[in-house]
Amino acid sequence: MKNISNIFLDKKILIYGLGKSGISTSKFLLNKSNIFLYDDLHLKIKNSKLNRYIVNLKKVKKIKFDAIILSPGIDINNCRLSKFLKKNHFKIFSDLDVFYEFYKNDCITITGTNGKSTTCKLLYEVLHKKKLDVRLVGNIGNPILSVKNVKKKTVFVIEASSYQLEYSKLFKSKFSAILNISPDHIERHKSLNKYVKAKFKLINNQTKNDYSFLKRNDNLISKELKLNKLESKIIKVDQKKIENYLKNIGNNYFLSKTNKENLSFVLAISRIFKIKDKLLKKTIQNFKGLRYRQQIILKRKNLTVINDSKSTSFSSTIDLLSNNKNIYWILGGIHKQGDKFQLSKKYFKNTKAFIYGKNKKFFIKSLKNKIEYQLFYDLKGALKKVIHVIKKNKIKNQTILFSPCAASFDSFKNFEDRGLFFNKLLKKYLNGI
Repeated sequence: MKNISNIFLDKKILIYGLGKSGISTSKFLLNKSNIFLYDDLHLKIKNSKLNRYIVNLKKVKKIKFDAIILSPGIDINNCRLSKFLKKNHFKIFSDLDVFYEFYKNDCITITGTNGKSTTCKLLYEVLHKKKLDVRLVGNIGNPILSVKNVKKKTVFVIEASSYQLEYSKLFKSKFSAILNISPDHIERHKSLNKYVKAKFKLINNQTKNDYSFLKRNDNLISKELKLNKLESKIIKVDQKKIENYLKNIGNNYFLSKTNKENLSFVLAISRIFKIKDKLLKKTIQNFKGLRYRQQIILKRKNLTVINDSKSTSFSSTIDLLSNNKNIYWILGGIHKQGDKFQLSKKYFKNTKAFIYGKNKKFFIKSLKNKIEYQLFYDLKGALKKVIHVIKKNKIKNQTILFSPCAASFDSFKNFEDRGLFFNKLLKKYLNGI
C-alpha cells in the first residue's frame, strides 16, 4: 500500500451512494480516514457498524470535506446533492482513485460500449490458468475495494464503465483497452462527445511505459485519437486477423462478430503476458460465456433460444440479428437516448419483433416500416405469444432472441433479475415444442 502523500489518509471523506461500490469503499477507508456516508434514499446497511457513519443532508452541507467519493450510479446533475457536488467538483473522486492511491499492482482495465464483461471474464480465465494471482473486479460486479489479501504480484482485471471513468482523477492502468465506442449513456453524459471523452480518460492518463489496446477502424475511436497525443504504446486490434485462429477452436460462442472482437483483444493482451498457445486455446475452447450475455440457453434441432438480457442498446443486438435465422425478437424497457437501429435491410424479413413494456414509442419509431412488430403489456405476454407462433408455424431453424435493447429498471431490479425471469417463463411455456 502507498502511504506517502496519500490524499485519502486521515482526511474527512464523504462517501455518496451506498450500493456495492459505496459500501466496499466505506469498509476500506473505515480505519484510514474520518468517513461520512450519505445516500439519497436514506438506505441503512444490513447488520453493519457502518450505519453510525450515515449523516443527513443538513449535516453534509455543514462539513468541510477533503474528498468526496461518488458511487458510479450517482448522476451529478440529477441527485439531492447536485448543487453541493458542482460547487465541490474538484474534490470528487471514484473508488478507482482510492484503489490507485493505495496499491501499485499491475492492472488490465477494459472499457468500451459492448463486450466489456465477456472480455474481462475470458481474460481472467486465461490468466488464472497461467497460475497468476489474478482478481476480476469493477463494473462486472465485484467492487475493486472489496478484494482481500492483495499481494505485490496480484494482477487486476478491471471492467470500467464510463460512469467510473468520468469521476476518476488519479487512476492509471498499465494495460488499458477500449473495445469499441457507439452512442450510449447519452442521458447521463449529455452528449456523445462527453461520453467518448470519459472513455478516453483511461488511456490519456497512461505513460510511455504503458500499453493501450484500441479497436482498429472504429470511427469514434479513430476520430478521438486524432485529437489526443498519447504517451502509451498503442496496439490496434483487428478482429479479421483471428478468422484463421478460430478454425482450430471448437466453440460456437465465438461465431458472432461481437465475441470475435472480444476474443481479438484477449489474444492481443495475452501476447504481452506471453501466454502459451496450448493453454490459450484450451481456455478458449472451454469458455462458457457469462449469464444473460448472448447466452444460448436452449439448442434443439429446429429451435435456438438466446437470453441476452444484458443488452441495453441496439448496437449490442445487431450482431445477433445478423447471424441467426427466423428470429422472434423480444425487446423493451427504458431505451437509451441517442440509440439508433442500424440493421442492414436484407435482414428485415428474417425478423419479427415483439415489443413489451410502457416505453414502446421509441421502439415503434425505430422499427416502423422496417421490421414487422407486435405490442404487449409485459414480457410475459410477449413470450407467450412467441411460443404460440412457433408452435403454429413449425418451421426449421427458428430463434427466440430475448435481447431487450433497453435498461431493465421499469420492471426489474437489474438485467440479471430480468434474465432469470425470462428463463423461468420459458421453462413454463415451452412444453410441447
